[in-house]
Amino acid sequence: MPQSFRDEQAGLTNKLSRRTFMANGLVSGAAVIAHQAVGSISATAAPDTKSPYAEFKMGIQSYSLRGFDAPTALKHTRTLGLKFWEAFPRHVPLGTLPAHIAKQKAMLAKADVKLTAYGVLGFDANEAKARQAFDFARKMGIDSLSANPKKDKATFDLLDRLVDEYQVAIAIHNHGPRALYDKISDVETMVKDRHPLIGACVDTGHFLRSDEDPVDAIRRLGKRVFGVHLKDVKTITKGGKKQKLFKILGEGDLDVAGCLKTLRKLKYQRIVALEYEENPKNPLSDLEVCLKTVRSAIKSLG
Repeated sequence: MPQSFRDEQAGLTNKLSRRTFMANGLVSGAAVIAHQAVGSISATAAPDTKSPYAEFKMGIQSYSLRGFDAPTALKHTRTLGLKFWEAFPRHVPLGTLPAHIAKQKAMLAKADVKLTAYGVLGFDANEAKARQAFDFARKMGIDSLSANPKKDKATFDLLDRLVDEYQVAIAIHNHGPRALYDKISDVETMVKDRHPLIGACVDTGHFLRSDEDPVDAIRRLGKRVFGVHLKDVKTITKGGKKQKLFKILGEGDLDVAGCLKTLRKLKYQRIVALEYEENPKNPLSDLEVCLKTVRSAIKSLG
């Protein structure tokens, strides 16, 4: 997930880049009956032979379509043959008033797109703000919040209580070099001994930027993987220096089939969200190539 989102003190910046987006409305609420703490909706689900994506809930992080307003982005999502979204907050603003919730649900229903994940949101020890996010998730039917929580005991003690109360997962998103969650071990350390619904959103591109193996990340984080941003990065050497470039899926260093094979072993049933950083004004042809790569990888798994 992109890293150009910045918190300006307690609020959002006016720059709408999702990479380190810290939503300033992190929302209120009550409990919901949602997914099991192991992070798998149906551990015995068999591959869907009718879908080119088999058993995987193939979808898109809506940031990939950030050059469009929400209705147009939803239309493009359906054109791409997808029906699952992880929304970034510009497309589906965070809010809990009944009229707002009804409007967002109607927009998604009209497009026949299911919103299952949301983020990336920042969390700290402020319970009122954190409850806003969980209440929003409950009302929208979201089952995981991609998150960039502060790395302190008070924040994680609060998240322990809220994921248990709401049964909505917190999926810690790795943001690449110099971010709070740079390495696989950064996530492992913070989720250790925490509630089973506190886990990871594995951004494969950012792990590649951090010189970490995304397949290893999925394997090590295991049942705590509650989200995946499928994204590719290529390491090149220019002028004697290494550079990391975002690429069309299949044109970088990502072992796409290896990621999907490992997810299959975990019986992973949440969204696999394609994310593409480049060409925001005209991404559709590139996204089609990305999805073709995913379909080919799934086919190779047998």
